Amino acid sequence: MTPNATKVLLLGAGELGRDLAVAFQNLGLEVHAVDRYEGAPALQIAHRAYIADINDDAAVLKLAEEIRPHFVVPEVETVAVGALRTLEEQTSAVVVPTAHACETTKDRESTRAVASDKLGLPTTAYKFAHSVDELREAVAELGYPCVIKPDQSTSGKGHMIVRDESDIELAWNRVRRIGSDAERVTAERFVDFDFEVTMLVVRSIDPATGELATWFSEPIGHRHDNGDLVESWQPLAMNERALDNARSVAARITNELGGRGVYGVELFVAGEDVYFSSVSPRPSDAGMLTHHTQRFSEFDLHARAILGYPIDVTLTSPGAAVVLHADEEIEQVGYTGVAEAMRYAETDVRLFGKPGAYAGRRMGLVVATAENVEEARDRAALAASSIAVVDTQSADRATDQTPARGQG
Repeated sequence: MTPNATKVLLLGAGELGRDLAVAFQNLGLEVHAVDRYEGAPALQIAHRAYIADINDDAAVLKLAEEIRPHFVVPEVETVAVGALRTLEEQTSAVVVPTAHACETTKDRESTRAVASDKLGLPTTAYKFAHSVDELREAVAELGYPCVIKPDQSTSGKGHMIVRDESDIELAWNRVRRIGSDAERVTAERFVDFDFEVTMLVVRSIDPATGELATWFSEPIGHRHDNGDLVESWQPLAMNERALDNARSVAARITNELGGRGVYGVELFVAGEDVYFSSVSPRPSDAGMLTHHTQRFSEFDLHARAILGYPIDVTLTSPGAAVVLHADEEIEQVGYTGVAEAMRYAETDVRLFGKPGAYAGRRMGLVVATAENVEEARDRAALAASSIAVVDTQSADRATDQTPARGQG
C-alpha cells in the first residue's frame, strides 16, 4: 500500500487464492486478486479486488497495465495464457511459474503431449473424443472400465468411470459440461492401481548454492468420490522404490515446465510402478492440510519459492483432512455443528467463505492431526460428520412461519 510496494496479481480468488493471499501478505506483499464474481474468498481479504474474466486476454492485460504487478500468479488452470505470454515477453512481471507451464497444463492434450510424447513418462493409455461417437470408438479401443475426464483439469472434478456401453452417452453429456471446452473429453484406460498420490514439488533458489533446486514434501494420499476430492492425508506410506520413482517422475515433468513455485503432481502407484496422471502449476487442493502437517504450508512455500526465500518442507505431524461439500443449491449459506467438530482433539475447521453454494461445491475443510495417519483420518471423519452446510434463508422462513409459543 506504498509507492515501493511489491505487487502480486492473483488470477483466481477461490479458497486456494485466499490462502495464497495470506501467505503473500505475511511476507509484506501487496495483493491484487481478480475473479469472475463478487465475494470470492480471496477477494474478501486482498488489498485490492477486481471482477473480471481471467480467461479473457484483453481483460487480464488491461488489469496488468493498471496494476503493474511484479508477480502474476494464477490460482487455476483456466487462465488467459496469451496474456501471460505477452506479460512475460513485454513486461518485467514474473509469471508464476512460467507462461509455458500455464499453457502446457491448461488442458490434458497439451499436458499429455509433453509428459508422454516428449518426456516418455509412464502414463495410462488415452484418447481424446470430440463427439459421443468418437467417445464410443475411444472406449472400444481402450477397453472397459474406462475413465472419462474433462479436457481441462478441474482438480479432479467431473470424472466418471464408464463400465459398459450404456454409460457412454451419459458420460459424454455429464463430463463435457465441466470443462470450458464443451466439445472434447479425455478417455483413459483404467489402471488397477494401489493408490493415488500427490507429490508437492517446490522449485526455488537454494541459498547455499545460488542455483535452482527441487524439494519434495512428504507424499499426500487422497480419495475421490464421484470425481471430487473428499479426503486427503499426509504422509502416505510408500515403499522406498515407489517413492523414488514418484519423485523422479515429478521432478522430470516440473523441470520441463520450469520456473519457481509449488507444483502439485498427481500419480497412480501400482506396486513399485508409477504412472503420471496430471500436474498443476500451483498448490494442490489435496495439499490444503499442510497448514497443519508441515512447518510451512504449501501456500507459504509457494510464496517463499517465488521470492527466493529459504525452503523448509519438514513434516511436523501426521494429519488428515475431509472436505465439506454442499448438498444442494444455497443462496444464503450457513453451517451447523462447527463447535461440535472442534471438540475432537487436535482438530480444526476451515470455512472458505463462499457466498453461495451448489450441489457438490467445496465449502470448507476439517483437518485433524494425531500420532499416526489412521487416527488422524478417524478424527477428521468424525468431526466432519458433525458439520452440515445449510440454507439459512430456508431456516429463517421456517422460523417466520412457526406460531409463537402458546399461540398454536
